[in-house]
Amino acid sequence: MKFRLATALLAACWCVGAVAAGPAESPTLAQIKQRGELRIGLEAGYMPFEMLDKGGQMIGFDVDLARLMARQLGVPLKLVNQSWDGIIPALLTGKFDVLMGGMTITTERAQRVDFCDPYLTIGQTVLLHGRLADRIRSYRDLDTPEFTVLSKLGTTGEIATRKTFKRAQIRTFEHEADAVIEVRNGRAAAFVYDLPFNAVIAAQYPGKLVHLKEPFTREDLAWAIRKNDPALLAWLNRFLAGLKADGTYQALYKKWFESSAWLPNVN
Repeated sequence: MKFRLATALLAACWCVGAVAAGPAESPTLAQIKQRGELRIGLEAGYMPFEMLDKGGQMIGFDVDLARLMARQLGVPLKLVNQSWDGIIPALLTGKFDVLMGGMTITTERAQRVDFCDPYLTIGQTVLLHGRLADRIRSYRDLDTPEFTVLSKLGTTGEIATRKTFKRAQIRTFEHEADAVIEVRNGRAAAFVYDLPFNAVIAAQYPGKLVHLKEPFTREDLAWAIRKNDPALLAWLNRFLAGLKADGTYQALYKKWFESSAWLPNVN
C-alpha cells in the first residue's frame, strides 16, 4: 500500500534524523538506529491483529502497522512472538522495543509501562456454544453454577470474567484457540474475549458458535513502551496521527476488520 504523508510537517517530524537530533533524543530510537532493526513484540493468535498464515508468516492489522513503522524509521522489522503472560516483562528487559499486541490500557499496567494514544476501542463479548443460543440471550444469563465460562489467562477478558460471573464456573487458558475448541466441542458454555476475535471465530463456525456481540466492557487498546522515554512516546503518537490523517489507518481497518478475504490464508 502506498504510504502518503499528510503534511510536510509530519514528514519532518517522522524522519529518523529529526527524531535522533537534539536534547530530547529517545534512547530507544537511538538503539534502533544503531542496531539497524526495529523489534516489535506481540503474540500470534489474536485475530485479526496478529496470526500465522499457512506459510508460517505473521500477518494481521498490527503486523501491517509495524511494517509501516519500520519503513518510516528506515530499518528492517523483526517481529517477536511472545506469550501474553510474559509480554510486559519481555518489553521491560529489552527483548523488543514496542509492544503492539492489542493491549488494553489499565491502571495496573500503566504503573509498569507507558501507553501511547489509543489506536482502537473495543470491548469484551461472549462466544457461545450453538446449542445454548435459545437459552442465553445476554452475558448475564451465563452467571449460574450450571455454566462454565472460559477466558484467556492474564488478559482483561479474565478480569472481566471474574468480576462479572460470580456464580458460574470459571476456567482460564493460555491460548485463545484452546478455549475456542473447548466451547466448540461443548465442554464449556462460553468464552469471554475481545469483540474482533470473537466475531471472526463465530463467522468461521456458523451454527456451532454464536457471538453475543454487544460488548459489556469498553477498552482502549494502545502500544506500550518502557517508561522514561517521552521522545519515543511523542514519535509514536505522531506516527499514529499521520496514519489516520492520510487514510492509511482507515484502509488497514477496512482490510482486517470489515473484510474476511484474509481468512482462507490463516493457518
